[in-house]
Amino acid sequence: MQLKRVVVTGIGALTPLGNDAQSYWDALASGKSGAAPITRFDAEKFKTKFACEIKNFDINDHLDRKEARKMDPFTQYAMVVADEAVLDSGILDTDFVPEDIGVIWASGIGGLTSLEKEIRDFTLGDGTPRFNPFFIPKMIGDIAPGYISIKYGFRGPNFGTVSACASSNNSIIDSFNYIRLGMVKALVTGGSEACVTPSAVGGFNSMKALSERNDSPATASRPFDADRDGFVLGEGAASLVLEEYEHAKARGAKIYGEILGGGMTADAHHITAPHPEGLGAMNVMRRTLKDANLNPNDIDYVNVHGTSTPLGDISETKAIRGVFGDDAYNLNISSTKSMTGHLLGAAGAIEALACLMAINRGVVPPTINHFTDDDQFDPKLNFTFNVAQKREVKYALSNTFGFGGHNASVIMGKCE
Repeated sequence: MQLKRVVVTGIGALTPLGNDAQSYWDALASGKSGAAPITRFDAEKFKTKFACEIKNFDINDHLDRKEARKMDPFTQYAMVVADEAVLDSGILDTDFVPEDIGVIWASGIGGLTSLEKEIRDFTLGDGTPRFNPFFIPKMIGDIAPGYISIKYGFRGPNFGTVSACASSNNSIIDSFNYIRLGMVKALVTGGSEACVTPSAVGGFNSMKALSERNDSPATASRPFDADRDGFVLGEGAASLVLEEYEHAKARGAKIYGEILGGGMTADAHHITAPHPEGLGAMNVMRRTLKDANLNPNDIDYVNVHGTSTPLGDISETKAIRGVFGDDAYNLNISSTKSMTGHLLGAAGAIEALACLMAINRGVVPPTINHFTDDDQFDPKLNFTFNVAQKREVKYALSNTFGFGGHNASVIMGKCE
């Protein structure tokens, strides 16, 4: 069968760098860090006392107070960015068929804030089971797409994807496939995470996964730097409206870019550590290139998973060299997690927007906080250190890798 083309017609963002898509793009281009001391809870006794939190945000500016109280923050964030993306797309201004539009949404952890609160209240109480009647729907990871569909009356496919830090790339790929197979005309997709909580920070600390650079939060996320000591936890959300090209063209929609291919693989190696030679990462990039019908030398920019962990950065760089060969020296590579922190299940969504920024503005966002070269990395690779670089980007590849050995990559390009 003839596969349909899939384009991006709406975007929305709520990130540690900005509370809408355009301000997020501006902050990326300027190399701004979103890291600061934690305000969500008293982190004084924790090994890590900072994170990349969203700032100057009040959910009551976006949702009715009574409705907002029924939602965990991860769902609140999803509602805000979905609204921005849907309105940006203009699709509500058309005579759309409700069954032709769906919602596929990602969260790696879901309603952790609500789970913590209910357990804490129960254990500190007198043993009487007084649980919030909205506890379960606030907690479950698939509730966000349900809420989004209810708000707009979208009756197409509706579910959540969970693959740890690869979750929202999985949601984008699933949406891409539903549309190109002709099953729907459009899908609201993306991911949200609200995990700056005591259990998340404490849990990642116990794994020695987080940076402990408490004296300098803004410089703590250091992908590919010799002194990197772990990732910085982030929170927020991003949304994309994906639409069948002819449908978008017929209604005169603006188009940010085209989704050209997606791939998914497993490391089948370890529950948290990457394959030391980047085997799964190599396989997923090759699969994504094949799906997009592109060659390695077609890619201009790779937004890497690049978490600033000692093992992960090395593994991914080996994979890039394995896939691209000498063409790797012509790439711009950058880790926007150096600015946003790691949004876990929402990482792929906000990084897809970073790729769209590069395509639309001709600006590759930097990998900030590079101070000391690490001789484990090929010095001829262009990591776009510290300062954004102007470059025409026709094709961009975005990598996401999750605990459990999940790998998911997406290629976006200019719509021609």
